[in-house]
Amino acid sequence: MITFTEDGIRARRLPFIVATFFGTGLSPLAPGTAGSISALPLAWVLLQMPLLTAGMGVAFLFALGLWSANHLEQVSGQHDAQIIVIDEVVGVCVSTLILGWWLRAAVDPYLLLLLAFVSFRLFDIVKPWPVGWLDRAIGGGLGVMIDDIAAAIMGALCVLGFCYVALVASI
Repeated sequence: MITFTEDGIRARRLPFIVATFFGTGLSPLAPGTAGSISALPLAWVLLQMPLLTAGMGVAFLFALGLWSANHLEQVSGQHDAQIIVIDEVVGVCVSTLILGWWLRAAVDPYLLLLLAFVSFRLFDIVKPWPVGWLDRAIGGGLGVMIDDIAAAIMGALCVLGFCYVALVASI
């Protein structure tokens, strides 16, 4: 567990707030899932935006995640500490963007968010190759963030594959 002194939090408030996504990562119960759930309102807003604008927003959030995760890793000495949930937030947003691009016209937005959340969490928890490998092989903020991007892409592709098979089977 990471402990921060009062001075440490004050001196590093912004990276701490970003990395924990406004304190969501401090949840005593399943902080990764709590972080993913807290990303859903943001993901819903992204669905309302043009794809390029939403993509730029997620890229900016990814850059903030790299910076804050690097900072907390240096302060704590721990790689991918449980309180860092900005990677889960970005993962849900990436999954939502991919699914939204392909399924926005065909699927209710709330179902789309549920599919993005569940598929991302499944791949983030199970960590099949290359997700698990990326998690172990890459250090620093990039290592914290990149495995969740891979989990988001893999989860979204599985949902799209299932939708394609269901569509072909219905013809």
